[in-house]
Amino acid sequence: MKKILAAAVVNALMCSTALAVEVTYASGITGDGVRVFQELVKPWEEETGNKAVLVPMPSSTTDQFGQYRLWLAAGNKDIDLYQTDVIWAPQLADHFVDLSEVATDIAEQNFPSIIESQTVDGKLVALPLFTDAPALFYRKDLLEKHGEDVPETWEELTETAKRIQDAERAEGNKELWGYVWQANAYEGLTCNALELIKSYGGGQIVEPDGSISVNNEKAAAALNLAATWPGNISPEGVLAYKEEEARGVWQTGKAVFMRNWPYAYHLGNGEDSEVAGKFSVAPLPSGEKGGSSAATLGGWNVAVSKYSERQEAAISLATYLAGPEAQKRRALLASNLPTLEALYDDAEIAEQQPIIPQWKEVFMQAVPRPSAPTKSAYNEVSSKFWNAVHNTLSGKATAEENLEILELDLEEMKGSGW
Repeated sequence: MKKILAAAVVNALMCSTALAVEVTYASGITGDGVRVFQELVKPWEEETGNKAVLVPMPSSTTDQFGQYRLWLAAGNKDIDLYQTDVIWAPQLADHFVDLSEVATDIAEQNFPSIIESQTVDGKLVALPLFTDAPALFYRKDLLEKHGEDVPETWEELTETAKRIQDAERAEGNKELWGYVWQANAYEGLTCNALELIKSYGGGQIVEPDGSISVNNEKAAAALNLAATWPGNISPEGVLAYKEEEARGVWQTGKAVFMRNWPYAYHLGNGEDSEVAGKFSVAPLPSGEKGGSSAATLGGWNVAVSKYSERQEAAISLATYLAGPEAQKRRALLASNLPTLEALYDDAEIAEQQPIIPQWKEVFMQAVPRPSAPTKSAYNEVSSKFWNAVHNTLSGKATAEENLEILELDLEEMKGSGW
């Protein structure tokens, strides 16, 4: 009898193992993203017996998109789920499973605009995981020391950053810079420059109705101001900075101000941070006193590949990660902004991550990139824009000259059909 029972147990374990599914999840990794992912999927793995395997991608969204597009065009069966940027839905929709029916409850709990951004031709092609909007990080200890206020305009930021930088260097703090941000030639520069231009009243590059608006005096004024920053209040190397390079300078205590996303708040208060407890955040500056701030709408979603041979398990993981339990865990672990409206009133989140309810103001002022009017051409439009901006920042021509050339390029693209 004992042998029979032992054999039955072994058989049951073998059957259980055979039924377990291993799903692959491709995602860009920024900061401590690997640890956060592992913590997030634990409850799902324990509940289902399945395994979630992370396929780490570069943190650059430009590099991620290029690799995703290659895999999907080839009908790659090895990747089951893709973590996608908010702007990619129109370009990759044909490769993803429609999640409308399986995620009805989740969709109803989300901010409507976020669900709309992931819906293409009536199909919900990705589920929101967290939203994003950048803010101005500032050293409250240094502002207090030098009797400065949080700048409300970009001109004030330029002046305040320079005054504190010069005063600190005179006292021996030779490595301090006034402002670090993302000025490399990639999607992050599109975000930074869009915020500047929009806050100056210079439009959104391409407007919702498809009109090309980028070549105007206000847009040029915003970019010409930014061109004064490298080598002045920002290191020359900022022209090669992405999010992590900026955070590295900031977190070692070598910057007064930083433009970055919410993930940097959690890490900036970590045990290994030189600025823990010394900083706060505010909405990004405006173009003029009393004007409006503009923060690029970001955010990440999860999509299920239609080429996956493990779609049932993949959909299970996607709906779990997009649901209330996982979104709350992510907010507590990584200070990521939930897409579920109710979580902004969650007492535990407010206590452990007080920045999240405060960030709602930043998020509500967010401006979308022009992916909707440009559709499948968005990445080429963005590439031409960030290159024009980078040329301006590098001193290769004035903003007026670069924006005039950009307008001609975009008109030609539009004439050929977005």
